[in-house]
Amino acid sequence: MPVALEWGPVGAKVLAESCDVVVVVDVLSFSTALTVAAERGAKVWPHTGGESARRLARDIDAVLAGNRWAHEGFTLSSGSLRDLDADSRLVLPSPNGSSIAFAAVNGSCPVVAACLRNAGAVARHLRGVERIGLVPAGETWGDGSLRPAYEDLVGAGAVADRLSAQDPSVELTPEAEAAALAFRFLRPLERCPSGVELVERGYADDVRFASEVDSSVAVPVLVDGRFVAA
Repeated sequence: MPVALEWGPVGAKVLAESCDVVVVVDVLSFSTALTVAAERGAKVWPHTGGESARRLARDIDAVLAGNRWAHEGFTLSSGSLRDLDADSRLVLPSPNGSSIAFAAVNGSCPVVAACLRNAGAVARHLRGVERIGLVPAGETWGDGSLRPAYEDLVGAGAVADRLSAQDPSVELTPEAEAAALAFRFLRPLERCPSGVELVERGYADDVRFASEVDSSVAVPVLVDGRFVAA
């Protein structure tokens, strides 16, 4: 069972052509927020944002999550989603993980969302899948180019590590193995650039929450354009 890893939207597109499932990893914060929503039993539509996201929310009678920095109510902050009702319908935009998932909505390759909190559960969900593609979302530089992000590297590595542990026959590509090794020497997320920014803006609790390993059994899967618990 080969497990490959490629970064960002382009990596997701490449892996979708050769894998049986693509695993999107955006630890701070889309995948972690999505896992919280799945725990609550909510349905979540990924999106890139903008007017089309507002239109989608109106069309499907859903709540549009706002910007974490300047919005009250539901946002990408995991703390804002812990009181979601089981029948909630949420459109959740983000520039990284959600954008990758949104691009996959019309594709044929199944999509799963993973983070540190549900890495073990995702590995169990993928037991028996032949070809798995891990896609750490990363961040973007000011010019729009991809910036690999430590938190997403170790999040993908956690899934790779758990896959290897449950099935010794798993074959990790060098990139996936490097991510697994990084996870095994996990450093505090508060020290990486994204974690530093969140802490400085008052979201230290979100960083600590996202740092918890294997604390959730929820596995968000993309079904008919929305994420639901597997």
